Amino acid sequence: MKRTALLILLSLLGVLGAQAQLTLKLTSIPANTPAGAVLYVAGSFNSWNPGSAAHALTKNADGTYQITLPQATGTIEYKFTRGSWAAVETNATNGPVPNRSHTYTAGPATVTHTVLNWEDLGGGSSCQSTAVQPNVQILSASFVIPQLGRTRRVWLYLPTDYATSTRRYPVLYMHDGQNVFDACTSFSGEWGVDETLKQLQQQGLDATGSIVVAIDNGGGERLNEYSPWSNPQYGGGQGDQYVDFLVQTLKPYIDTNYRTLTGREYTGIAGSSMGGLISTYAALKYPAVFGKVGVFSPAFWFAQQPLFQYVRQHPANPDTRFYFVSGTQESQTMVPLMQAMRDSLQRGGVPAANLSYNPRTDGQHAEWFWKREFAAAYQWLYAPAGPTATKGSRPALAFSAYPNPAKNALTVQLPATVKEARLEVLDSAGRGVLKSKVYAGQTVDVSRLAKGTYFLRLTAGKQVGTQSLLKE
Repeated sequence: MKRTALLILLSLLGVLGAQAQLTLKLTSIPANTPAGAVLYVAGSFNSWNPGSAAHALTKNADGTYQITLPQATGTIEYKFTRGSWAAVETNATNGPVPNRSHTYTAGPATVTHTVLNWEDLGGGSSCQSTAVQPNVQILSASFVIPQLGRTRRVWLYLPTDYATSTRRYPVLYMHDGQNVFDACTSFSGEWGVDETLKQLQQQGLDATGSIVVAIDNGGGERLNEYSPWSNPQYGGGQGDQYVDFLVQTLKPYIDTNYRTLTGREYTGIAGSSMGGLISTYAALKYPAVFGKVGVFSPAFWFAQQPLFQYVRQHPANPDTRFYFVSGTQESQTMVPLMQAMRDSLQRGGVPAANLSYNPRTDGQHAEWFWKREFAAAYQWLYAPAGPTATKGSRPALAFSAYPNPAKNALTVQLPATVKEARLEVLDSAGRGVLKSKVYAGQTVDVSRLAKGTYFLRLTAGKQVGTQSLLKE
């Protein structure tokens, strides 16, 4: 008995000993650093917030800077900034530097660093763009977000055959756009989504191809925009407006100006860390818009209680597909909360076949990991057959209905193999308010519908497609 108690005590001491404190110290910074500049550390421990007040370094009397982080375990990655990703540290030629990393061991530790350059003060970057051209383009350097009174850079990836075909394509919306396509704009590495999708399409592993729309994060506003709820320490609370922007402003623009498949069955959303949190929320708030959700290393801890309460109160559409992936050692709460989310969704009616759960023993909270995992996630989410796991579900109809919002008329496009379809418009109570037989390219009169949000359903034989419809 005494031996057992001793072993338990030693085990507990071992766990406590694994908790360690880390001090990061900058012994040298560029000579052109503005006087009075505040330096920060951004990393996996604060959702890569470049200007977190809680992670500002203290300037010492000898001109060095330092910060002592709370006790933690495992491995962290980080970089130094002057408050934004435009002012992140760079190398001697002003090119990007790899993420710094530290693995905690027992006892306190001090790690010293030097910063050679700041991106905005280094006289121009020598970085060679890795974005696949002409597949990747800047849709707008200042796309207006009316819901938040801001603008943002938005990227666009078009499939390899877009310019030479008349086909319509699924769409994937992604967050942290700086990191999606180009190493030169990334703050912690890139996902290489353009190279991955191009390769899958050329190898015949992606039969349809997809359009990808990537929205830059707002730097200091990132945590605010990627959570609908406020975290007392880090902020948040603007996630509703950000998701409304995606659905009410950006998606209508994309559907109107590009050949997209507008239905929920062909519309996805994905992101990592805080991007995983807001992607999950978007699918719950707008179940008639998003049918595919990529959740990479989600920061569910940021708003744990209100998020899980929201899941219980707003069950997901059973046909929505969720792909979860994270490293088992990213944090103490990462995998348990990811598993809890999967279980909550399943209790709410999403079948196991629509929930892909993937803890990886070697995974880290880093772009290289999400880049590696993206192809598998994409292929599972955008499998040609579409979600068919629920009882009575039918193959997805590849249709387009636009503009959305619609004022007087709605144009419907059907796949080449479908001659006609039955259109139904339902109000928020599920009552049918408009029924019509439609043909490809036909315009449907919706002028008599009252302003508001409706649910549109198109049926052709065994195929069915759905989407949200906003009437102006």
